[in-house]
Amino acid sequence: MKQPLVSPQSPEDDAELLKLIEFYNETLGFCPNSVKTMHKRPRIAYAFIEMNKAVMECKGRVTSALKRMIGYISSHATGCQYCQAHTIRAAERYGAEQEKLNHIWEYRTHAAFSDAERVALDFALAASTVPNTVDDTIAENLRKHWDDGEIVEILGVIALFGFLNRWNDSMGTELEKEAVESGEKLLQHKGWSVGKHQY
Repeated sequence: MKQPLVSPQSPEDDAELLKLIEFYNETLGFCPNSVKTMHKRPRIAYAFIEMNKAVMECKGRVTSALKRMIGYISSHATGCQYCQAHTIRAAERYGAEQEKLNHIWEYRTHAAFSDAERVALDFALAASTVPNTVDDTIAENLRKHWDDGEIVEILGVIALFGFLNRWNDSMGTELEKEAVESGEKLLQHKGWSVGKHQY
């Protein structure tokens, strides 16, 4: 794309948008251009923020770091390079071990991952594939390691990134420099690039 479908809204003189920026300064270290674009229709931005908070709240054993790794696997499955950079950055910021960040695509065999994490990431991959490939085997494995509430949390993350992947790839959202740095540091060795998200 030659330019984003819609350019992000400028925060200048917009007190409500400045509040959203404060929230994301804590989670990512910057406010995503995607949220600034959603803010062209503020109710969409606020509804998204509330959904994001609800989905990322940890009520069981699904950690904040694992939720971000689930988001990464889901985003990789759909091909959204914007969200891949954001989720791997957030996984690092929320305490994912370096071995897990370095070997995210060897999760099925690498010793850094537990069986429960492997099952959650398998589910993320199957649920994000089109057509969906979640089957009885994946469901049974998931139930062996996670309770119903935790499964709802995991699927909440996958569904949230389903929205974000479609938003950012269709919008052609410009990738922020901090996210580019994270993508280059943690994902470039596996073929990641900024792709359509730079102008």
